[in-house]
Parts: sequence; C-alpha cells; structure tokens
Amino acid sequence: MKKFRKVLDGLTTSSPGGTMGSPSCGSAAGTPTAAPTPKEIDVQETLVSENFQLCKTVRHGFPYQPTSLAFDPVQKILAIGSRSGGVRILGRPGVDCYCQHESGAAVLQLQFLINEGALVTACADDTLHLWNLRQRRPAVLHSLKFNRERITFCHLPFQSKWLYVGTERGNTHIVNIESFILSGYVIMWNKAIELSTKTHPGPVVHLSDSPKDEGKLLIGFEGGTIVQWDLRAKKADFRIYYDEAIHSVSWHHEGKQFMCSHSDGSLTLWTLRNTTKPFQVTFPHGKIQKDGRKESCKPILKVEYKTSRSSEPFVIFSGGLSYDKAGRRPALTIMHGKAITVLEMDYPIVEFMVLCETPYNNEVQDPYAVVVLLEKDLIVVDLTQSNFPVFENPYPMDIHESPVTCTAYFADCPPDIIPILYSIGAKNKKTGYSHKEWPIGGGTWTLGSHTYPEIIITGHADGSIKFWDASAFTLQMLYKLKTSKVFEKPKPGEGRAAELGEEDPFAVQMVSWCPHSRIFCVVGISAHIILYRFSKYDANTQIVSLEVRLQCEPEDIITPSENENNPCFSEPGSHSPQPHHQHPLSPGSRTPDGAKDSIPCLKVKDKMVRVPPGYQSDLVIQLLWVDGEPPQQITSLDLNSAYGLLAFGNCNGLAVVDYLQKTVILCISTLDLYGATDPYQRLTRSPRRNRQSTSGLTELTDNQQSIDMERSKSPTSVKGPGRKLSLPTDLKTDLDHVNGHCTSPTSQPCSAGKPRIPMGPEGPRLTRRGPGRPPFRKAQSAACMEISLPVSHTEGHASRRAMLQQLHGVTMYSHDEHHTTAAYCWNERESRENSFSRSRSSSVSSIDRDTKEAITTLQFGESYGRKSDALPTPCLWVGTSLGVGILIPLSIPTDQEERMEDPVTVGPSGAVQMLKGSVLRFGFLDCNGALIQSPYEVWRDLNAPEDPDRPRRRKLVHFSPSSSQDAFGEGHLAIVCSERQAKVFLMPSQSCLFVHNITESSFVLRADVVSLCNSVCLACFCANGHVMTLSLPSLRPLMDVNYLPLTDMRIARTFCFTNEGQALYLSSPTEIQRITYSQEMCDNLQEMLGELFTPIETPEAQNRGFLKGFFGGNAHTFDREELFGEAAAGKASRSLAQHIPGQGGVEGMKVAASGAVGELARARIALDERGQRLGELEERTALMMTSAETFSKHAHELMLKCKDKKWYQF
Repeated sequence: MKKFRKVLDGLTTSSPGGTMGSPSCGSAAGTPTAAPTPKEIDVQETLVSENFQLCKTVRHGFPYQPTSLAFDPVQKILAIGSRSGGVRILGRPGVDCYCQHESGAAVLQLQFLINEGALVTACADDTLHLWNLRQRRPAVLHSLKFNRERITFCHLPFQSKWLYVGTERGNTHIVNIESFILSGYVIMWNKAIELSTKTHPGPVVHLSDSPKDEGKLLIGFEGGTIVQWDLRAKKADFRIYYDEAIHSVSWHHEGKQFMCSHSDGSLTLWTLRNTTKPFQVTFPHGKIQKDGRKESCKPILKVEYKTSRSSEPFVIFSGGLSYDKAGRRPALTIMHGKAITVLEMDYPIVEFMVLCETPYNNEVQDPYAVVVLLEKDLIVVDLTQSNFPVFENPYPMDIHESPVTCTAYFADCPPDIIPILYSIGAKNKKTGYSHKEWPIGGGTWTLGSHTYPEIIITGHADGSIKFWDASAFTLQMLYKLKTSKVFEKPKPGEGRAAELGEEDPFAVQMVSWCPHSRIFCVVGISAHIILYRFSKYDANTQIVSLEVRLQCEPEDIITPSENENNPCFSEPGSHSPQPHHQHPLSPGSRTPDGAKDSIPCLKVKDKMVRVPPGYQSDLVIQLLWVDGEPPQQITSLDLNSAYGLLAFGNCNGLAVVDYLQKTVILCISTLDLYGATDPYQRLTRSPRRNRQSTSGLTELTDNQQSIDMERSKSPTSVKGPGRKLSLPTDLKTDLDHVNGHCTSPTSQPCSAGKPRIPMGPEGPRLTRRGPGRPPFRKAQSAACMEISLPVSHTEGHASRRAMLQQLHGVTMYSHDEHHTTAAYCWNERESRENSFSRSRSSSVSSIDRDTKEAITTLQFGESYGRKSDALPTPCLWVGTSLGVGILIPLSIPTDQEERMEDPVTVGPSGAVQMLKGSVLRFGFLDCNGALIQSPYEVWRDLNAPEDPDRPRRRKLVHFSPSSSQDAFGEGHLAIVCSERQAKVFLMPSQSCLFVHNITESSFVLRADVVSLCNSVCLACFCANGHVMTLSLPSLRPLMDVNYLPLTDMRIARTFCFTNEGQALYLSSPTEIQRITYSQEMCDNLQEMLGELFTPIETPEAQNRGFLKGFFGGNAHTFDREELFGEAAAGKASRSLAQHIPGQGGVEGMKVAASGAVGELARARIALDERGQRLGELEERTALMMTSAETFSKHAHELMLKCKDKKWYQF
C-alpha cells in the first residue's frame, strides 16, 4: 500500500491539472473511463537537480561571416573575428576556443599582445576589449567605449603597452593596454596635415611604427595622404599627397622604404630619401591596351612587403585584377622576384596575413606561409615551395561545403566503428597538400579522462552525408557518402527538378543509423529512401528499387443526398483500400489528360554499378506521382535491423517495408490505422461509385482482424536484384481530396449559405492542391533558413504552425473549430516559405474537414499489442500530428530460412493513447526504471568471402522487457512525449501512471529519452528556448533553463540530444555548437578543453652589429611611458571614451550551480578582482610618488633660482 501511495503522489505532484481518470489517460479509445489500477512499481530514481547544469562546450566549423584575422607569431595561435561579434581562436588540433562579445557587434580588427596571452578586439560599436587568454575560457578584462569618434584602425607595436587607435575623423588616440585608460597624447588630423590643405584627409586606414625608429609613427589616410609623425617632437617629418585612395601600407624591414596599395589597382613604392614622388608605380594586372592606355583594375585591398634571406622579397596582395575579364574568381597574387603567381580562390577574400619567423619588424622577415581568410573557407599557403601548395587543414572547416539540412548525434558508440570508418574514408582523401607540418600549432591539448566514442552525422543539400568523429570535444571527418550516385543525373531542363523548380532534388531530410548493425537509412526531399549496408569489400551490384503509391486517391464529388439512407457507409469496405485490377502505368507514362502518374521523382540507375568499400546501397524506396500530383515529403522514419523492417510515414499515411525480402508489407492511410479504435468523431464519408466490393459492412466491423491481416500481406516480392517493384493500387488509401489535404469523407469546400452542387461522373474534379501551391519547396537547408519566428504568448500558435510546416516539410492542419476557407488561399511565396494554419484547440472532439493527420514519429520495439498479451512481441509504435499514439503488433518469423521466405504479417491496431500536441518521441523502460534498447542484428559483411566451416547466419541481440526482472512477463513502461505533454503508461494494462504538462505557452521541438549518470531522463527543447529535463518514470522537473530563444528554423531542424548529457545544434549556417546539460561534464570541462597560452620565451632580437646600429639610427631606446603617461601627456577628456571593467570570468559562472565548484570559482574571481584593485592601487601610488618627486624637483630648482636674489629683484 505504501508503494501504491508513492505512485499516486507522483501523479499529483508531476501533473498539475491532470488526473488518472481523464479521457487522455483512460481507455484506448479516449473515452472517459476509470483508469486501471496500476501495479506496484517502486522505481528508485537516482537523478536529482544537482546532476544537471547547462553550458556550452565547444563550437566546430568555419566562423560564419568572418571579418578580421590576427596571428601570434610566438604562441602560434590564430584568431578570427566575425560579423556577429564572435571570436574563434585556433591552435594545434584540439585547441579551438570560441568567445562572444555580449554586444554582438561586428569585430573590425584583432591585435594579439604577442606572447603575453592577451588579445585586443575592436568592434563596430566603437568599443575596444581586452581578452585574457591565459585561462581555458577567455574572458574580457577591460573595455573602452569611444563616445564621439568611430574606430577605423588599430596598431600595437611588439612589446609595447600603448595601443594606437585611428578614427574616422582622422585623429589618432593612444590607449594604455594595462589600465585600458586613454592617454592625453592625441595626434589631431589638422596637426598632421599642412595648414594650407583645404580638404579633410579622410579616415585613418593605416598606423605603424617605423622599423628604423620606434619614435616615428606612419599614418595613412584614406584620401591618399601619408604622414610620418615624430612622437617626441610632436610634429610631422614628411607628408605625402597622392591622387589615389590608399587601402594599406607595408614597410620594408630596414625602415627606408614602404609600399602602398591603391584603389586603382596600383602599387606604389616610396623611399624616405625622396617623398615628393613614388620611387616606383606598378599595375601588376593592368596590361597596356592598343590605344596605349592601361586596363582599369579593381582596388588592391591589402599588400604585404616581406624580405627573405635566401631569395628575393615577397610582395603579396589581394585584388587588383582587371575589370574586363568577367567571371574571374577572387585571387591572391604572390610576386617573388620576377615571377608572378595568381592563386584563384573559390570565395571572396576577407583578409590575409603573412606568417614570418620573427616577431620583430626590423629584422629580415623570412615568410614561410600566408593565411587566407575567405568568406567561407580558411586556406594556408606554403611559401617555402615554388609551386605554393596549400596545407591540409586539420580543422573541420568544410561542414558547410554543401548547406547542412539535418544532423544526428550518437554518443557512446561501439568502439570499433570509428577506426573502420576512418580507414575507409582515408582512401578517398585528396592529395597534393604540402608535406610540412600545419604552421598554426600553438596551445596544448590532452585527451581527457571522460572520453568515449562519439559520432556526428550531417546531411547536406547536395545529397551527401558526412560522418564525423566527435570524441573528446574534437571534430574530424571520417567518411563521406554521396547519395546522388544511386540515381541517374537529371538532364538540364527535364525531369522533376525543372517542372517543380527544385534546385536540390537529392537533399537529405533525415537519417536513421544503427551503429551496431551498421545499417544506415537516408530520407531525401524527393520522397525517396535509400538503405545502405556497410562492407569492407567493393562489389558489383544492381540497385533494387521499390516504388510505393502512398497517396490519397482522387474521387468524384458525391453529394450526401444520393445516399441519405446510409450516411456513414454507403458501400461496404469503404474504410479499407480496395484492389484495382489494372497494371500501373510504366515509368514516364502519363494519364490520358496529360498528368504524370505512377512515376517516381528520380530515376534509379538500372545498370550494374561497382561500389567501393564503405556504405553500399541495398534498397531504394520511392513514392510515386499520382494523377499529376507529386508525393508528399516523408515526415518520419525508423528501421530495426533485428526485425529487418523499415517504416516511414507522411501526411497521407504509413508504409512498412521488409528490406530483407524487398517487399512492402503495409501501406495504409492514417485514418485506416485506427480501425475500430478511432478516438475522434470523424465526419461522415461520401459514398463511392463504381467500386468493386467483396465484403459487407458486417464483415468490416465484426471481422476487423481478417481485413487487417489481408491488408498487411505483401503485394510484391522479388527473388533477385535488378527488378523494379511497383506497389499496385490495391493498397491505395480511401480518402477524399480537397486542396491537396487528406480530409474526412464528406469534406468539400462550401461557402456559407451556398448549397452544394451535385457533380455527375463526368463533372470536374476538385483540384487537390490550392492555387499556386507548389508540391515541393526548395531543399530546406538548415544552414540557410533565417526565418524570424515569434515565440510570444500571443503569436505562439501561428509561429508554431509555420515552424512545424518547415520542420516536417508538410502542412499539418489542426482541428480548430473556427477555420474558414480563407485560410486555404495560398500564394506561392507563402506556401513555399512560411505558410500558416491555425493552432489546434486542446478540447475539440471532432476533426475539421480539411484536417491532414501526419505520421510524426515511429519506433520499433518489443511491447504488448493487447492488454491480454502475456509475452512481449515485436511492435511498431506510431505517433501522429493529432496527438495519437498507436501500437501495431507485428508477426515476424523467427527461423532464418522462414524469415527470408514467409511474409511478415501485421496485426490490427492495438493500444491507442491520446496526448496534447503532435507526438514526438517514444521510449521504453523496464519496471526497474532501466532503459530498454531496441533489438538489433550484429553486423555481418555480406560481401565477405564465404567460409564453408562457418556459414553466414544472422545473429540477433534482443532486449526483452522481461529480461531484467525476476518474474516473466511483468510488463514495461512506455514513455510518450508530445509537443505539450509527457505520459508514462504501464504495459500491457495501458494504464497511465504519470502525466506532466511540459509547457502551456510554447511547444516542444525536440524530445529524447537519454541515459545520464547510469540512469535515464527525458530531455526536451522548447520553441521558447527552454531546455528541460524530467525524471523517469515520475516526470519530475529536474532542470529548466532559458537557454536559447528560437529565432530561425535552423536550430529547430538540427537540435538533437544524445546520451551522457550532450546535445548540439547548428548555431550558424557554417558552425555546430555543442552543449552539455550534465553537471559532471561541466565540472570536468576545464581539463577537457585545450590551453591557449603556453609559457614560451620571447626570441631575442638579432645583434645588428656596431656599424649598422650606429648608422642605422635607433641609437637609444624609445620610452613611450615618458611621452604618453599621465605625468607628461595629462588625462584625456572623460567624454571621449568610457572605461568599462570586464567580467573577468563571471561569464563562465552565469550558469554555474551553487556548490563547491561555484564557490571556488567565485572565490577565484574575487581574488582576481582583489589583485586587480591592488595593482591599480600600486599604479596610483607609483603615479603619486612620481608626481611628488617632480614637484620636489621643481621646488628645489625654484629655490636655487631665487636663493641669491634680493627682495626688489622679484
């Protein structure tokens, strides 16, 4: 009795407003009956709130919309800034750090404090930030916000603590890096130029100190003016006025000459001996035309002038190509002596930087590589070889090679799967890379103690699949699979792509993978499914194809008045598919009225093909066109290797395929799935004419099992490869069509007050798709979707429908009682991108006439199809968009020979469960609370040589619900999660034990039953950005964090949970963000991340020699503190810039839970802040002492001066 009370207590605490006697928890039909008494279940739940904490771990991929680049030549780490305010810092493989500015302003420029473990960022909101890189998670130490001027350029000399900042007004300010306080020393633009100059020189585009003398600052203005400013004398040494706008300046290491790049595509070389005119003017890509004039060229945006000990100097620049050559790709030009090499790039060049051996600008540079930052790629060119090869990039920068359309995440995979995928993928790697080691090798990284095999799978718009090794917070591509190789190439202007405007006919919509059996299944946007098997051997094979006609059947409109005596069923058997004894049209054929019929969207290769080792196609399933209507996109998929079955569904119905026998065993509409257990009061069906019938109404209702068993028989079979199999029309569904929606039987568009018009057999058919509504959208790249979706309470329903349409690729209408026909007036733009439908009411008991019930989730597993079942049997759980969970029992032959010959039969629908919102996920626990895994077949290589001593047999691994219990057949727990609600049922009694309303104001986008800390929980991601976890089976809330407000469909389509407390989503079109919701992983995160800073001694400057030092200038060191310090320059105006103290690591504590770790972090930060304050106090004390000494000195001088004077001499 005590245990029974625990169950009741769990019900009352976890489901406010939900009762055990509610219709949703009652009988299978959803009628308000008393719930069965639950058995005594005492599950010891071990997970508590302290086990959960949400934080970001690592980000993979190419920085989206990059803007700037910086490199530390001593630490050998690279930083990339982006338009969204992000900074990626890269070192050796495994050292990859992502930082984000809170303001989100674009990063204009990056400057490393070389070998100091710090980085300065200049952002578009005119703020400078100092980042501390000496911690695994960098944090901002100081910020300086400019109020009256806009930052255009920054320069930090090596081993200097004074940062030069150029502004849009042409002024140059100086910032102390240590205190981040503005100096009173300012170089005003009107002082830099001559007084006689009448025009403003423009913004500062370049700042650099002379290699010959650190006390000379070269200032480049956009208008073409160059000034060398003597910092000591506070005057200009020389001024250069040039006609063309300046983009960049680069010094020769000796400091006697410099080179400028200009907007007309020219390079000018200037010497300090004669600054009246350029020493040399060249147009590298401007040829002289016949009339004697030079070709007009594009601007040279940047030039670098680097010297080498062993060869001629390098002049490297971007841009400068002639305008006349149309279609020429962006290029980087390398001029080495008389040789000019043009490296064409795939994308526009954002920035480049030459890597040199020395950090000193007054030494021979000896460049060895050039880093080129493109809009969508990062390339490093080897300058030490004459053919300039590129280095092989160890970072996963090509995730977006084709836009990502779906993701899948698998943690704790079988340990042998990663090495074998890598060995297969390594055979197809590109060659021609530089043989030298990757030059960006800074930081340290070690394999943490909490590591296990992890794999991420990405599907792409071009039909390719990529397998990535994601173990230990790294990402490395293992294997690439191209699904388009299964099909013939569509000819330009022909086929489905041309007719429907489909740009990506092979785009991947979803994937399903069984790591144990290595069976992989891909769903494409053209309503096709490809099943792959893994083999270590190549093979010659012919692709087997199945064609399935999963489409609602068009019928003539019949008025109810013609059959008034029998409004429900005018003809017997109208609820089951009827056989049509006509042969389907051959592929490519059309109906008499010219509409396409019985042809797939893509053509499968019909010849023998040689497939390499790896994943090899075993079966292709395609949905067919019907009467000019293309098939609807597939919305759900599941496969089970132990059963040899594959199930998929869309908004029209469900199909189950036996991929061992290559047959379709079930093809049925969603409505027909219910049989006699339909929980909704459907509208009456229209009678149908001219249809053959063999059974009466009594047979349909009284002998439902025989009808369902007959329906489940396989209509087609194949004995050998190479034969195309077409599903005949005897398995077509039996629903009317209005505007392309599966509807209730009497559905027909009818304006209020207008009578229905009877139609004869020759009358026009209703168009099955609304005007202007295309059958398919463009492949919905998860990377390219930037649709803004509101998540407020008032607009939540509309945004939910729009989101789900894009999420599933179909339009799912809900049973809102206030629908009007105006809701179905489509225009092409709305139907392609953002079509809406009203939200469903949670208390409606009948379905509107235009309802389209889609299959939203499928799950194979061992369960109890009937309440009376004593033993678990193979079952298929089906979830629909109307919140209905249906259990379909399967009869599968157990003997291997019988399995390949006898058909798999499908029983009538068993349990029906009701929830609020579309069903998203099923999960199963035994009565001890342990997760029940789906059975699987152990992998066997079908192409391996035959061994007569060891015949090849299937080896199955089953996880029966009763295997972990003492008593046989005690049952198990079924977890069903929908958009708004989660329920736990006890099988086989089907009694609802626990209910929890997850959200009222939003809806769940993704839900998974995951294992964590040797237990299980239900993880949910909602549209309002909340990440939640619920205990199982009691559904107690354990964590609810407002993490990520959903702003576009990309996150919704790619967010996925996995075991061990991890999840990921596509944070931008080019980047994958991984997060963890495990407290244990958050605690160990520091040791798993790489160190950015490693203590390295700064290389010593070369001995220049006596004569070179004597005649080369720079005879004495330049003391910047003496010039720019407060004692000499005074204080800057407070209104010019505002100092903002940094968080200093508080960012990492925002999501930290209370506890020892949190307290230690707070104590550490408090110590840092105290140390910072002590440092500031010490600096102020030193300044006061300096001021006092200066005052004493002046007072003493004054005393000596006045000592011998008489009173009248004053």
